[in-house]
Amino acid sequence: MINIGDILETVNMISNDHLDIRTITMGISLLDCGGSGALFADKIYDKITRRAERLVAVGEEIEKEYGIPIINKRVSVTPIAIAGAGLDVEGFVSAAKAMDRAAETLGINFIGGYSALVQKGMTDADRALIASIPQALAETARVCSSVNIGSTKSGINMDAVKELGEIILKTAYLTKDSSSIGCAKLVVFANAPDDNPFMAGAFHGVGEGETILNVGVSGPGVVKTAVEKLSGGDLEKLSEEIKRTAFKITRVGQLVALEASRRLGVPFGIVDLSLAPTPAVGDSVAEILEAMGIGQCGGCGTTAALAMLNDAVKKGGVMASSKVGGLSGAFIPVSEDAGMIKAVNDGVLSLEKLEAMTAVCSVGLDMIAVPGDTPAAVLSAMIADEAAIGVINSKTTAVRVIPAYGKSVGDSVDFGGLLGSAPVMRISSCDPSVFVNRGGIIPAPIHSLKN
Repeated sequence: MINIGDILETVNMISNDHLDIRTITMGISLLDCGGSGALFADKIYDKITRRAERLVAVGEEIEKEYGIPIINKRVSVTPIAIAGAGLDVEGFVSAAKAMDRAAETLGINFIGGYSALVQKGMTDADRALIASIPQALAETARVCSSVNIGSTKSGINMDAVKELGEIILKTAYLTKDSSSIGCAKLVVFANAPDDNPFMAGAFHGVGEGETILNVGVSGPGVVKTAVEKLSGGDLEKLSEEIKRTAFKITRVGQLVALEASRRLGVPFGIVDLSLAPTPAVGDSVAEILEAMGIGQCGGCGTTAALAMLNDAVKKGGVMASSKVGGLSGAFIPVSEDAGMIKAVNDGVLSLEKLEAMTAVCSVGLDMIAVPGDTPAAVLSAMIADEAAIGVINSKTTAVRVIPAYGKSVGDSVDFGGLLGSAPVMRISSCDPSVFVNRGGIIPAPIHSLKN
C-alpha cells in the first residue's frame, strides 16, 4: 500500500536534497562486429545507434512522468580491445571516432568501453589500443577509456602500469588546450566490475548479455540531511539511519530501472547504489562525513567515518534491490565534490589521506589534479599503490589522475559540468622509477587461491 508520507518524503528528497538518478546506462555487446578498421567502425556505429535509439527519449519520458531527475543517459560497450581484436592503432582510433559519432547521434553525454583488460598480460590488440588512447581521447568528445591492470586473482601487471603512466602524460599534453580533460576520461582499474554504469570506467563485460540496462542512483544530500537530524545519536543509531535512507534511495533507482527496462525492451541488469557527489553545495560526500562529526574531511576520523558510511549504504541498498552491482558505496572524486575541494584548499585533505580513504570507499583516487610536470614513473607508482589496495583487499580501486599541463600546486583546473574544478595537489617528488622499471607481475596475494 502506498504511504502518503513516503511519497512526500521522496518529493522532498528530490526538491531539496539533490536526489537523482545519476545515470541510466545501456550496455551493448559488440562481439558480433568484427572486421577491418573501416568495416568495424561502421558496424559498431550501426549497432550502437540501433540498440540505443530510444534511450534518451525513454529517460526523458520517465523524468516527466515520475518527477525524478535522470541526469545522464549513457552507453557502455564491450571492451574495444576485445571486440576489435586485430586492429592496429589507426583502426582503434577510427573505432573511437565511430563511438563518438554514435554518442552524438543518440544525444548521450558519454560512451564507455574504449577499454582493455590486461591484468595478467597484454595481447597485440591490447597494446595497440593502449597506445591509441591519447589520440583517441584528444580527437573525441564523449568517448571514455579504461584499462584494468590488476585483479585479486591475477596480481598487478606492472608492464601495463609503467606504460599507462606515460599514456596519461601524453593524453594530458594532447588535450592541454582544454585543461588536459582527456585524462578525466581515462581511468585505470584493479578488479574492474563488468556492470559498472558510471563513467569513465563503464564497459559491457564479456559475461553480460546482448544488451542490458544498468542504473546508477545517487543521493549524498539525502544522506547528509538524515545524518544532521541525528546529531545527538550514537554511531549505531546513525548507521541504522543511513541504512534506512540508502534503502529509500535505492528503491527509487529500482523503480526507474524496471520502468526503463520495460519501455526499452531491454533486460534490467543492476542498480549501482553509489553516493556520487556533484560540485553543487549540499551534494557532497565530504559534507556527510563532516555532519557525522569529524570536523573537516581529511582530519583524523575521516577514514573510520567513511568506512561506516560505505558499509551502511551497501547494507541498506542490498535490502532494497535483488540486483545490486557495479561499484555501490561512496565516491570521493575531488573535483566533483564541493566539500573535498574546500578541504584540499584549506590544507586539511592531502593525497596521502585520500589514498587511505580509498581502502574503505567504492573506487579510488578519483579526479585528482597534480602538477603537469609530474614524471610518468610517479604516476605509474601512484597507480600501483592504488591497485595494491584493491588487489590485497579484494575490492575495486581505480586512479583517474590529471597531470594538469602548465599548472602547479595551488593552481586550479576547471573541467566544467559534473566534472567540476580541481585544485592541483602536492604529490611526492621521490623517484620510484627503479621499482616501476622492474616490470613483470606483482604476484596475486595468497588469499586469491580459493579453488
